[in-house]
Amino acid sequence: MPAAPQPTVGVLALQGDVREHVAALELLGCATVRVRRPEELAACDALVLPGGESTTMARLAHTFGLLEPLRAAVAGGLPTLGTCAGMILLAERVLDGVEGQETIGGIDMTVRRNAFGRQVASFEGPVTMSGLDEPVHGVFIRAPWVEEVGPGVEVLARVDHGEAAGRIVAVREGHLMATSFHPEVGGDSRVHQLFVDLVRPRSRVE
Repeated sequence: MPAAPQPTVGVLALQGDVREHVAALELLGCATVRVRRPEELAACDALVLPGGESTTMARLAHTFGLLEPLRAAVAGGLPTLGTCAGMILLAERVLDGVEGQETIGGIDMTVRRNAFGRQVASFEGPVTMSGLDEPVHGVFIRAPWVEEVGPGVEVLARVDHGEAAGRIVAVREGHLMATSFHPEVGGDSRVHQLFVDLVRPRSRVE
């Protein structure tokens, strides 16, 4: 039997780690679309919201007429992965945000922005994640963490060392998945594979 076609995954390309996510997805055989306009979003079977600056991304999405289409797509069932700033964008509630900070929403969680500290407090370390046999290399850069989750949210990973031990850094709720860290850094595509495995049964191309 021929292999099932991989989904087309969009990467929000307004600001942030777009190229790295595209490379990780294409390594897995996915077609990719850099999403800057509503019509590009409409062509996607799934979406990645990359790391970057959450307030800038939300502001640019509003400017490009993308914010409401993004909200509608996520609410309508578009599988979406948010990493670092993307996690903030998928949160229903944000602590330590800027005044008037907007999100796309979708995951019933409260996220604390810049929870691990400023840029100088960025760090790397192993993260044990549900669904993976071996830890992933977590890169935390001005990263958020999850303060609390609703009853329908599955916790996929917590920090297991340092002062932040026990803090939630990866979650999934239905078709939505988010990480505090940057899985696109370092050439390990296993987190992206978890997401693609989540996407594939919902893909329009199958």
